[in-house]
Amino acid sequence: MLYRPSSFSQLPEVVKNLLIINGLFFLATISLQDTGIDLVRWFGLHQFQSPDFMPHQMITHMFMHGDFFHLLFNMFMLWMFGKTLENVWGAKRFLIYYIITGLGAVIIYVLFVQYQIYGIANEFPNFLEAAKDGKVSGTVTREGFIPDVNSSNLSQLVNTPMVGASGAIYGLLLAFGMLFPNTLLYIYFAIPIKAKYVVMVLGAIALFSGMQNNPSDNIAHFAHLGGMIFGFILLKYWQKNRSNFY
Repeated sequence: MLYRPSSFSQLPEVVKNLLIINGLFFLATISLQDTGIDLVRWFGLHQFQSPDFMPHQMITHMFMHGDFFHLLFNMFMLWMFGKTLENVWGAKRFLIYYIITGLGAVIIYVLFVQYQIYGIANEFPNFLEAAKDGKVSGTVTREGFIPDVNSSNLSQLVNTPMVGASGAIYGLLLAFGMLFPNTLLYIYFAIPIKAKYVVMVLGAIALFSGMQNNPSDNIAHFAHLGGMIFGFILLKYWQKNRSNFY
């Protein structure tokens, strides 16, 4: 079975509205940034220790994106796989799946970052106050102020927000791979690979990259894993009494 997505005009309602909402959030973000209004501060997901954390961010971060290419990739994936899943499940079940996988991404990502925070915090008794103020410890030299590596990492972990729909998008990809495992997907529009293998490879990459814990890597790999994990659990729950594969 070959899979070629159809035109944007044939989108089901939930996918269509998600595309519109994400686009509006991005336009608002870039339009207001020169006015001093930082929507990422209000809607991006911050850690609990951050003074910018607000509960609604666990949902709103899914509509925020770091740049145009981040938005473009996620929305392309939403269009490509989301419309098929919504047509199979219906609008209500699709939206439930999308939100739960997005929240699953939050849970796994936050747990991983909190593990890192408290691991470093043992070296800094007053880490909460320092992190909230964006301050770090260090040494004053002739060359200037040199921050301690661990202290800098701690401040970065607490104060860097997570944005993007990638957790829910990876959940959609997993669902497509489970429901349509033998469907061919064209990587770079040229290389045909079965959907189940694409899911396996992307899951392995997310796990490996997350475990590398590269400070210069600004991708929330564990959020991707969280979306896939919660998507798998939810699909198994739905398929408890009935299994359909296409």
